[in-house]
Amino acid sequence: MTDRVTIVEVAARAGVAISSVSSALNDRPGVSEQTRARIKQAASDLGFVPSVRGRSLSAKRAFTVGLVVHRDPFVLESDPFFGSFIGGLESVLDPRGYALILQMGSAADETLDRYRRLAAGRRVDGVFLNELVVDDPRVALVQQLGLPAVGVNPAPGFPLPAVHQDVSAGVHELVAHLVSLGHRRFAHVAGPSRFVHAVHRVEAWREALVAAGCDPGVLVEADFTYEGGRRAAAELLGGAARDGGAGDGAADRGDRPTAVFCANDLAAIGFMAEADARGVRVPEDVSVAGFDGIELGTYVRPALTTLTTAPRLLGAEAARLLLAAVEGPDAGSAASGVAASSRVRVDEGAVPAVAHADIEPARLLVRASTGPAPR
Repeated sequence: MTDRVTIVEVAARAGVAISSVSSALNDRPGVSEQTRARIKQAASDLGFVPSVRGRSLSAKRAFTVGLVVHRDPFVLESDPFFGSFIGGLESVLDPRGYALILQMGSAADETLDRYRRLAAGRRVDGVFLNELVVDDPRVALVQQLGLPAVGVNPAPGFPLPAVHQDVSAGVHELVAHLVSLGHRRFAHVAGPSRFVHAVHRVEAWREALVAAGCDPGVLVEADFTYEGGRRAAAELLGGAARDGGAGDGAADRGDRPTAVFCANDLAAIGFMAEADARGVRVPEDVSVAGFDGIELGTYVRPALTTLTTAPRLLGAEAARLLLAAVEGPDAGSAASGVAASSRVRVDEGAVPAVAHADIEPARLLVRASTGPAPR
């Protein structure tokens, strides 16, 4: 095993002072672009790998950021959205030399304690606040801790940098599609009402239906899971299940919805499975649409109509904003393709001004799970 290449050797190879190597490799001012390029080439030729501890001492940063997920681990295991989101974070963090700490919090108090521990001893330079809840206590906590943070799809008036994806336009597209197919009886399988993004989807759905001259219909709260979708289908569809279970008589009352929008694709897939078990055909008897555009939706039969989101871009933008908060406004620019797909705006109501990023809105992807309303 060869000895580790040192910064002294890089300086000697490039013919510069050690301090110049440190400035060049940490992208700090103080060296010309020509010298910076020569130093980086020397480091590459020698196979120099910067010491994280050394970088931390030099820059007074941990070069680590945190993501605490307040979800059941089973949900993370089954929902591909989180993998794409984390991949987007890494696409920006890794080229900048940052590591991501991922922790799970199963209870609200435990989650807050995790943020306190991450902030203690400067373990992380900043954190992501995703899965925001109404009146989320983490916002006040990170402000109290002085910990840079970026929110993901927060409510209006969020006081910290945040990345947003509009869902309203896509939901209006979906409603227009369903109305054009003759549907007039609707239902929404919503996520838990404590989540801000679940509230956004409910509001957009109801606004779109009212704008189309339709009754908002029934709302059933589920939990973004396959089983939650099945339970919602049992409540909405009624009738006897093929496995011998009993429904609630909705089919006999004649008020069963003919079109159902689920707050995510996993719930929609569970809904379709339960519909099939009850002898309710999709889309002949009920049209079903989801949200997220996960790849699994292309494999089920019928293939799932959905609103496609961009979790990878959402993560990349969140990482770019967090590095900007940690290092300065020019940080994170190395992420290719990010700026071209987003729009940065500044909330002038905040003091100091807070930058937010808007990524491309959710869009309708029509597949076979939606069809003409039954006669």
